[in-house]
Amino acid sequence: MRKSKHRAMQRKLLLLRLGAVVMTLVLALLLLGQTAFATTYVITDGDRVVTYTTFATDPAEVLGQAGLTLSEHDTYTTQAVDGAETITIRRAQKVTIEYHGQITQTTSSGETAGELLSRLNLDVSGEDVVSHGMDVETYDGMVLRVERTVTVRETYTATVPHEVSYCNDASVPAGMEDVLIEGVDGELLCTADVTYVNGIEIGRQVLSQTQTKAPVTEIIGIGTGAAPEATDPEAMPVISDGYITLPTGEVLTYTDTATIRATAYTHTDAGCDFTTATGTTVHRGTVAVDPRYIPYGTRMFIVSNDGAYVYGISVAEDCGGDIKGDRMDLYFPTFDECIQFGRRVCTIYFLG
Repeated sequence: MRKSKHRAMQRKLLLLRLGAVVMTLVLALLLLGQTAFATTYVITDGDRVVTYTTFATDPAEVLGQAGLTLSEHDTYTTQAVDGAETITIRRAQKVTIEYHGQITQTTSSGETAGELLSRLNLDVSGEDVVSHGMDVETYDGMVLRVERTVTVRETYTATVPHEVSYCNDASVPAGMEDVLIEGVDGELLCTADVTYVNGIEIGRQVLSQTQTKAPVTEIIGIGTGAAPEATDPEAMPVISDGYITLPTGEVLTYTDTATIRATAYTHTDAGCDFTTATGTTVHRGTVAVDPRYIPYGTRMFIVSNDGAYVYGISVAEDCGGDIKGDRMDLYFPTFDECIQFGRRVCTIYFLG
């Protein structure tokens, strides 16, 4: 009886072991069957290559499962190679196009510059200059310029500015000036080849110039005649903000002022004569300056701060060994006038 029970127990254990083996074989077969229906994808994303096995067949789903997200303008291509499926991702590139002066932002996915321009219906003619070769592939951040260069032969009239000359005039009161001959600009008839890029001139080669109207030099007389007494209130100029109204009614404009220490000199002083340092002839209104402080040619209206002297319209055209910084020498025709003036603090109005 005991032997019978023992044999039955052995058979039961054997059956259990056989069942476990069968289940293992069945599971292995199922797994092998499932693997046989899966697809392996080789995904290229720029410099990155990913291998991914899945039962999915839609490339977009495969990319999502592989954790590769596409943006709005990204594209991809698929191809079967050596028993494996390949997916190549083309990321959208941001490209700036400057076409005939107009700027456009667009995207590209690795096409050539020519293909991109053609896709956007941007024609390129023989007069255009393109910044990149038409067969160059686009890249992210690319700036593609198409500039139209045109050279046109033009005929036009150019102005010849008139010159201004000063001379002494005894008929004009000292400290004043008068226009004796009105200046007139001249004219030139010119022919030139003018180069435009996107409608903007970048160069001009003048081929010929013909004077059609000669300029007329403006002659201004500087008063050397008798000046009105500075102490006469009616002879005093009226000075307001930016304007000086002379007793004659003439209005001058000034741009700035300065306070300076002034002395007087004449042509008979030691080391002086009738010719200034700038080559002009001395006259009432000639001022010796430090040219580092007041440049030669500066036109001024000078009055003494004590109200005793209106020296009037003056020009910086001389210098002197003792004239340094905020010092100046005013020219007077006689030694007696120099003595009467002496040394005074003056205000300079720089004429516009």
